Amino acid sequence: MKMIISLIAVMLTALLMLPVKVSSQSPQKANTFRISGHAGEAQILQLNGKSYVEIETLARLTQGTLSFKANQTTLTLPSSDSGGQASAPHAKAGFSTAFVQAGIEEMSVIREWRIAIVNAVQNNTPVSEDWVSTHHRLADKTLSLASSTASTDDDRGALPMLTAEFNNMQKLSELYLTLRKQASAISPDNFDISLEDQILSCARGFVTMTESHEFQDQASCH
Repeated sequence: MKMIISLIAVMLTALLMLPVKVSSQSPQKANTFRISGHAGEAQILQLNGKSYVEIETLARLTQGTLSFKANQTTLTLPSSDSGGQASAPHAKAGFSTAFVQAGIEEMSVIREWRIAIVNAVQNNTPVSEDWVSTHHRLADKTLSLASSTASTDDDRGALPMLTAEFNNMQKLSELYLTLRKQASAISPDNFDISLEDQILSCARGFVTMTESHEFQDQASCH
């Protein structure tokens, strides 16, 4: 793609209008011009059997700039590390900063939620249903934020792990509330410690994965 755009820039130093190749199968139907990987489109002008695109529109599509000197017009394209749309495909690898921040926040909310439940069982210090509901809503809100910020392939690969962690924490919390309604004190032997261990392991695995900045499936996050 970069080679194609570079070729266009060279041609525009000598021409004010750029000839555009259209499909040989249906040349009469093509009336707009698009560049793969770039937003927007340009109107194709037909003249003497040839197709043309305005150089101002081409500059806009490529986020380039035009300069004029004597009888020469030059299109300057943004560099690959300028953060423009031309470099957008490279952002597909690794985790986005926004997703990592939302994911860590989700794990932090779940951690506080989990510790409170476990301590309530081990030390017989009841946790109110209102408190549990508050953390449930907060974790659900943070999970929605993580979902909305998922913009790379790694983000989308890790999102189901966050969802599974939330669902498992909800199961653990519901188990506690059910047992609490049945008895004033809960025996640790009647509590699902394996589920609590799975939640803890998933949280650790997620943090380690984000530190390496590369998606790696975690068996405990299912």
